Amino acid sequence: MSKPITDFDVNNLDPLQALIWQFEMGADEAIADEPLDRFKASESLSRQAAGQPGRASLPPNGGAAARPAMPRPAGGATPMTPPPPMPPGAGFLLSDTPHEARQSARDLAAAATNLADLKEAVEKFEGCALKKSASNTVFGVGNPEARLVLVGEAPGAEEDRQGEPFVGPSGKLLDAMLRSIGFAREEVYITNILPWRPPGNRQPTTAEIAVCEPFVRRHLELIGPKVVICLGGSAAKTLMEEDRGITRLRGTWKEIPLGAASVADVTAMFHPAYLLRTPEQKRMAWRDLRAVAQKLS
Repeated sequence: MSKPITDFDVNNLDPLQALIWQFEMGADEAIADEPLDRFKASESLSRQAAGQPGRASLPPNGGAAARPAMPRPAGGATPMTPPPPMPPGAGFLLSDTPHEARQSARDLAAAATNLADLKEAVEKFEGCALKKSASNTVFGVGNPEARLVLVGEAPGAEEDRQGEPFVGPSGKLLDAMLRSIGFAREEVYITNILPWRPPGNRQPTTAEIAVCEPFVRRHLELIGPKVVICLGGSAAKTLMEEDRGITRLRGTWKEIPLGAASVADVTAMFHPAYLLRTPEQKRMAWRDLRAVAQKLS
């Protein structure tokens, strides 16, 4: 049996063992083309502070390209550099507060008159930092006039690569679950609360969900389904506006408004990824699916 890797052993590993250790610690993807030796950079900065030249010395400004000095106005006041122009259709900047970003998302979502407009608004939206680390915007897929809509939490690694929700192992299980109640994937509509993957598949924060929530609610308004299934705790708490966990929310029903004139019946189920880890809960999911089928009939 191989000896477990501890933090004490890390510096003595060969490259393959070090890579395995990093993967087990959660580093499952690269975010730069070349590795950055932060120890060397730190050593160079320390040498500079001591007045000694380093092998890879950085400029005094921390590595940024030298900028021409701005002329100082009379009176000693510091000149103000104007902010860069806002991208067309972005609606807001990342420097805005979460409240301002949410309001901008709400305005952009309300202006969308169809799914194509909404997709374009989401892709142009620059107020959620998750977009900067994601490979693709994962909008939604399926029948735009579906009676049944499924809403997950956030894209995973495979969804982020392909730009489509529920395409990995959990997606295959979801397809099987739908077939068990007589639905093909193409007959329903599938989306997520967040259109961008949180780094390392971490849980989305309350602020990230709040900023993106107007888009998913407008999503539902434009489709107008009869039944909405929330897959996982984050989706259930957001759309059902509940503080209870998924174990207590699953199997319960609530009506939510879809615009001014219609409502949808909303329920919660365990996320397929959770069912893959705890297959003993699949019998509870089967009960929930039967309830959904009965509601639709």
